[in-house]
Amino acid sequence: MLIKTVVFYQSDFKMDKVKFELEFPIHASPSMLYQYFATPSGLEEWFADRVNSRGKMISFFWNDSEEQAEILTRRADEKIKYKWAESEGDDSYFEFKIQVDDITKDVSLIITDFAEEDEVEESKMLWQNQIDELKHKIGA
Repeated sequence: MLIKTVVFYQSDFKMDKVKFELEFPIHASPSMLYQYFATPSGLEEWFADRVNSRGKMISFFWNDSEEQAEILTRRADEKIKYKWAESEGDDSYFEFKIQVDDITKDVSLIITDFAEEDEVEESKMLWQNQIDELKHKIGA
């Protein structure tokens, strides 16, 4: 796993948000992998207990809690970017981007996310666990 951390300052907030990227090699085709990020059934396999979609709005359910996100951008078999509804007013988002090496054809998943400075390491560990679950589900 390759980790790049970039500090991103939000001028309207007391806590600074830190943008970070995680890169995971995954042995799967981009089209198959994309379905796990862009469809409710795919997201339910590894990310949330239940997922509903209505247009660009997605509802994620974990136990008794619900979070909503909006799809900001989508490019089939390449990337999808979400913004949590609760993060209105800031520029944070989370994105899944599939990258294929031109020479080796190796597939990598790049996750971009934001967290408060004192929660970055915890967020990275959460993503690591989530991606481990995804790899287990797809046999990668």
